[in-house]
Amino acid sequence: MYKKSQPKPSLQREERANTRVSNHTKSEMALRGVWQLQKLVVSYSDWGGSSRGIRAFMESHLPAFKEKNPQLEVATELIRGQHPHLKAFYRNKNEWVVCVKNMDPEEVLLHATRLRNALGRKVVKLRTRHVTKHPSVQGTWTTDVKF
Repeated sequence: MYKKSQPKPSLQREERANTRVSNHTKSEMALRGVWQLQKLVVSYSDWGGSSRGIRAFMESHLPAFKEKNPQLEVATELIRGQHPHLKAFYRNKNEWVVCVKNMDPEEVLLHATRLRNALGRKVVKLRTRHVTKHPSVQGTWTTDVKF
């Protein structure tokens, strides 16, 4: 039924689905081509045990993270007696602080990447499942309508 040179259509769909998933995990967020994260401050303690993972992150992953993100200003801050955290400053004047207490270097890198990819907007809960400029006066149509 199929020629040997052509794979089955189901295999083509699976391959396309796999490429979509892999491309989605590598996605990077920018608004209209402009990165929203301006500055990332890595705060740590050189003495505390809860900063062990972030100190390892600074030795192993931070130089590569800086090279991959030349648009980003990365600063380190020594704070003794406090738990380590990442502080992100965005273009829209918002700040996010993420505590990275007792985390592995890979987890700290994951949080730093998520902060870089975020737009810096506050999370807004939607009142309805659909958003429209002109809401219906009669209400939302559902399948449960009985005449």
